[in-house]
Amino acid sequence: MGKGLFNTFLLVLICKVAFAQDPTFSQFYANRLYLNPAFAGTAVCPRLTLNYRNQWPGIDNSFITYTASYDQQVDAISGGFGALLMRDIAGEGILSTTSAALMYSYQFKVNRKFSIRAGLQATFVQKSIDVTNLRFGDQIDPRRGFVYSSSEQINNDNVIYPDFSAGILGFSKKLYFGAAVHHLTEPDEGLIDVAELPMRITGHFGGVFPMGLRNEDMTWSPNVIYQQQAGNQELNLGLYITKGPVVVGAWTRLNDSYIFLVGLQKDNFKVGYSYDVTSSLLSDRTNGSHEISFSYLFPCRPKKVKFETISCPAF
Repeated sequence: MGKGLFNTFLLVLICKVAFAQDPTFSQFYANRLYLNPAFAGTAVCPRLTLNYRNQWPGIDNSFITYTASYDQQVDAISGGFGALLMRDIAGEGILSTTSAALMYSYQFKVNRKFSIRAGLQATFVQKSIDVTNLRFGDQIDPRRGFVYSSSEQINNDNVIYPDFSAGILGFSKKLYFGAAVHHLTEPDEGLIDVAELPMRITGHFGGVFPMGLRNEDMTWSPNVIYQQQAGNQELNLGLYITKGPVVVGAWTRLNDSYIFLVGLQKDNFKVGYSYDVTSSLLSDRTNGSHEISFSYLFPCRPKKVKFETISCPAF
């Protein structure tokens, strides 16, 4: 009965003229292309990144998201190229979203110590709903649960649309900041009625600093990330400590959760795990959230044009 009621609740969110929300990741800089398209090519050499997130597994594995991305600097186009694939599954597969994005970024030097990078992104999105597993209010018997046939009809179980985004980065040797706007055209992703996907606005700021004069292999990195989509706002405050190949981090997503992270960066690969401790009213049901990331930087020859690389957290 509980699972059926959850599916009914999810259906209400889907089918009304609702404001949908994008998936949220906790390892922000381990999924850089998702955070801001201007990050495309910032590692110069080819980079492959994989991310997995299981949000609120205590509620029937309600939200599971996978991403895979690739980016590198390409001399032939005088900029960075990136590709991002995402698969998001909600309500045990009732609602699924698959997207493929291509992005381009261009970097120019303002002065000897400061550079700016701007990026554009074009995305192809497919959103679908599994009508065979939906539950409606007119199916409920007060005593026996979901036993009746429904008179509700869903004629369109699949929608496909283009989407566009843009972002900008500014960085020096120790400091960095950026902003991104996703869903610039606010595309219609409604399965029954018109449902515009609102813009997602992101602002991020941080720095990487040495921990004392004698600890050259130890750094600390404070960060602030703000996101807004429709009427929802999210403020994230975090800190990373890096000692050699080991990274530990802690974030607070205000009024929602606390995030704890551990990562390993060795030679050309990085792997990280984070856990979200839910602090909202859902804390006794969600079992938190789990996230895993993996990144590999392929060796490459020196580029003809030298670029300053951005110094920011690995996770």
